[in-house]
Amino acid sequence: MTFGDMELFLLEDGEFRLDGGAMFGVVPRVMWAKIAPPDDANTIEMNANMLLIKTGDRVVLIDTGLGGKWDEKEAAMFHINSPRTLVTDLARVDVMKEDVTDVIQTHLHFDHAGGGTYIDSDGQLKVQFPNAKYWIQKGEWEAAIHPNAKDRRSYKPENLRPLEEAGVIEWLDGDGEIMPGISVRITGGHTMYHQLVQVESGGHTLIFAGDILPRATHVPLPYIMAYDLYPVDSMAFKEPFLEEAVEGNYLVIFEHDPDVKAGHLVRDERNRIKVEPFDMDQNEYAR
Repeated sequence: MTFGDMELFLLEDGEFRLDGGAMFGVVPRVMWAKIAPPDDANTIEMNANMLLIKTGDRVVLIDTGLGGKWDEKEAAMFHINSPRTLVTDLARVDVMKEDVTDVIQTHLHFDHAGGGTYIDSDGQLKVQFPNAKYWIQKGEWEAAIHPNAKDRRSYKPENLRPLEEAGVIEWLDGDGEIMPGISVRITGGHTMYHQLVQVESGGHTLIFAGDILPRATHVPLPYIMAYDLYPVDSMAFKEPFLEEAVEGNYLVIFEHDPDVKAGHLVRDERNRIKVEPFDMDQNEYAR
């Protein structure tokens, strides 16, 4: 889809399932089950959605999904199913791994940073995008390599160490512009240094929200994950941001939604903020 002077491609890296109660925190099951029906094990459907941006001579990937470095036990635990993968989706839009110039990580949890490395035919860990700079918040990296007991299982060393060893990391320290039209903003909440990515071109604004708004179902203010390390901070960022997104007519990408992968935030007849789904499978963005 053409977006101002940029080209955008929505990619996928598989499907998985997580506990519905953990995904909706303090919201009672009787409420969230209406919008995210659970299975008998109380898990709900999740996607690993990513965004590819072509702008000038740069090819930018936001997050890298689940990746393929899962053993049988882990894959069964998270119900991982990969009818589409990051690499095959890139090929679908005529992009080779070597073409990617920049990878921006919202944070480094396994379902966001898993595809940045891979295991080659000799069983060696390698960087997935050898010509890319990996843009990572320094504080997030420190949290990932020195995790606490609560988030230790969320960070996997095999997703991180090859990047450091290859010298491909570009450190970020708070909010800032990465290149013209693409910037990052710290949201906190989910992790202390979690960031969203803001894309601006042709008078339009797109937000890749990461886990501050993981699914379209998480737009209501109290709908905050139990996975968030700092849930009060999540709410503190989310409340004014929802207003900003409505006023700015932002297009928001929901990284984990299997159905509503993109949408605009609008007010309903009762003045509540809701999602108006948007289909990105079109030639040119118009709003």
